[in-house]
Amino acid sequence: MGGPFEITVVSTNEDLGYINIQEAIGEIARIEKLISSWDENSETHAINKNAGIKPVKVSLELFKLIERCKQISDITDGAFDISFAALDNLWDFQGPMSAKPTHIEISKGLSRVNYRDISLDENNLTVFLTKPGMKISFGAIGKGYAVDRAKDLLVSKKVIAGMINASGDLTTWGTKASGEKWMLGVANPNNRTKVFSWLPIVESSVATSGNKERYVLINNEKYKDILDPRTGYPISDQIQSVSIFSKNAELCDALATAIMVMGTNAGLALVNQLGDTEVIIVDSENKMHKSTGLILNQIP
Repeated sequence: MGGPFEITVVSTNEDLGYINIQEAIGEIARIEKLISSWDENSETHAINKNAGIKPVKVSLELFKLIERCKQISDITDGAFDISFAALDNLWDFQGPMSAKPTHIEISKGLSRVNYRDISLDENNLTVFLTKPGMKISFGAIGKGYAVDRAKDLLVSKKVIAGMINASGDLTTWGTKASGEKWMLGVANPNNRTKVFSWLPIVESSVATSGNKERYVLINNEKYKDILDPRTGYPISDQIQSVSIFSKNAELCDALATAIMVMGTNAGLALVNQLGDTEVIIVDSENKMHKSTGLILNQIP
């Protein structure tokens, strides 16, 4: 999943609590096997392998996930697009790059990126990437989806409360053993070591996407590791971080990445139209922007 998972459960029986955690780990491993494009035995790999060739029969679970991904692509005007994976071989953020991809290479890659070219047949539960060379990847939504499914499993096991944190994509339910609410500290954008405000995370989720983690240096210019699937190029430095608050971690994960691509004004406009969803955006000048429904009580 690209990072560690931290699982906390509230239980009156320690042994049972450890069993529940192991069950959640097993569910996360199951999701990873389902959505991993590099696993030759996964449904996702089969979809990519048959791009431009034939539809692939998939499970209802994966079909519905892809269907939701396309819906998120619609509301973000393509800023979120799981078919961006066709651009993966153009930018290598894992190692050194000596030159940018050429305009011709970018154009060729973009010709294979379009969520509208992911054809879904609900009657037969098939997925077809209509153009040869297309690929899908769940890198911008997979952690959130796994967090949600692990939570659902634990709730079905009568776990009364807990928190699952996947490198910043987290969800909570119930309260701490002390009866206190789960709290999230919002960092002061002008001093990241200090908490600006505390927010209760009650039966809710949060995901944060940042613009400082990985980059490549080409001709002394930094190119960040988040690509705009509409242009094929890395996003600009206008936003430092986006934190999304909503009921499910899957939506939080996807929107956090999408708004990094969309920019501050478009991101705020989108979130302000969505129900039960809020956002905090920190721009390149360390200025904090928030959606209209979010109330922050600044710590003196």
